[in-house]
Amino acid sequence: MDPRDFLRRLWVLMLTVFVDMIGFLIVLPLLPFYAEKLGATPFLVGGLVSAFAVAQLAVAPIWGRLSDRYGRRPAILGGLLISAVSYVLFEAAGSVWILFLSRLVQGAGAGTVGVVQAYVSDVVPAKDRAKALGWLTVASSAGVMIGPAIGSLAAAVGTIGPGYLAAGLCVLNLLFGSLWLPESVAKTTSGTIRSPVARGTARRQFLEILRHPGGRVAAPVWIYALGMMAFMAMNGVLALYLERRFGVTEKTIGWFFVYVGAVSVVMRAIVLGPMVRRFGEVRTLRMGIVCIGLGLATVPLARDFLELGLAVLMIPVGTALLFPSTTSIVSHRAEPHQTGLVLGVQQAYGGIARMLGPLWSGAAFQHLGIRTPFWLAALLMGAVWVFSGTVREEGSTEDLSGEVETPILP
Repeated sequence: MDPRDFLRRLWVLMLTVFVDMIGFLIVLPLLPFYAEKLGATPFLVGGLVSAFAVAQLAVAPIWGRLSDRYGRRPAILGGLLISAVSYVLFEAAGSVWILFLSRLVQGAGAGTVGVVQAYVSDVVPAKDRAKALGWLTVASSAGVMIGPAIGSLAAAVGTIGPGYLAAGLCVLNLLFGSLWLPESVAKTTSGTIRSPVARGTARRQFLEILRHPGGRVAAPVWIYALGMMAFMAMNGVLALYLERRFGVTEKTIGWFFVYVGAVSVVMRAIVLGPMVRRFGEVRTLRMGIVCIGLGLATVPLARDFLELGLAVLMIPVGTALLFPSTTSIVSHRAEPHQTGLVLGVQQAYGGIARMLGPLWSGAAFQHLGIRTPFWLAALLMGAVWVFSGTVREEGSTEDLSGEVETPILP
């Protein structure tokens, strides 16, 4: 393929991802406030956060198979259409159960993340794929920074509902993709759906990691999953805590997300690569564990916005160090012919963690006090730090700034 052609396709895909992430982050920070107005308890708010992960985890393999059979472009555009429907449901919701439905639909639409990555693999030469995925990360992170501000401004102005605004952006994005995003693979009538043997291999790998958590591949997978659970436990109740402790509302919560997103972008674009080259992946991930744990432990101690900002600062710093490093370690240690399989299993463990974390933190917030989820999550990170001592440096210290793990997302 002509380099100019794949660059053009990549730029179109980047713009599609950028606008999609803006729409996603317009509504995400507002979810707890909408839910509370409809009578949701903190536990139900945690369930709303988890519902997205449930649907995304369930639907992602289906999107992958459909994209193999019918092409990446229809799958990506289909995901955008489903997302638009979910945002309309979000804005029009008159009950908590409609909000649950909107979150399930939204998760189904977001199940195309793997399809986007497959599109990059289709059109970008192997030597340039890491860099291309890094560019997609930049586009996604820019949306993370801009979307929350737009959502809070829309809530403050009140001219148009944030959900309808996000849906409108999705429709525009869908039209843009229909016109400018070409197909990356040829259609087939038979498709390339994984065989039962491949699915059986995935199940065996999943169970192997469950049975032998201390294995050289299993240990970083467990570190990733438990770290994700602690992070999502905080994420499930953070807006509720800020509302009760500092009087944050849907009109101001977006600016908090902008701050966290900006810190994460700086860490991933500037700091992560040099740190990995200097300290190695294992020490970098252990520093990430410490940062997340300290952030979780000190957020409940903050007495004003300055102290809160300093405490929260540690969390995106930590996630930027921890999650890309664990993913890289897993990819290095997997057998070359099973790298994709093992990374998929890691994402499955991460998806389960995204489901469980908000549920137990919501229950703890409701029944044990508003500070308790943060301290429990900090204790979990302490246990993860102890467990990380079983992991030894083996692989290369490559630049991981292109690794994706978006800050403060469900």
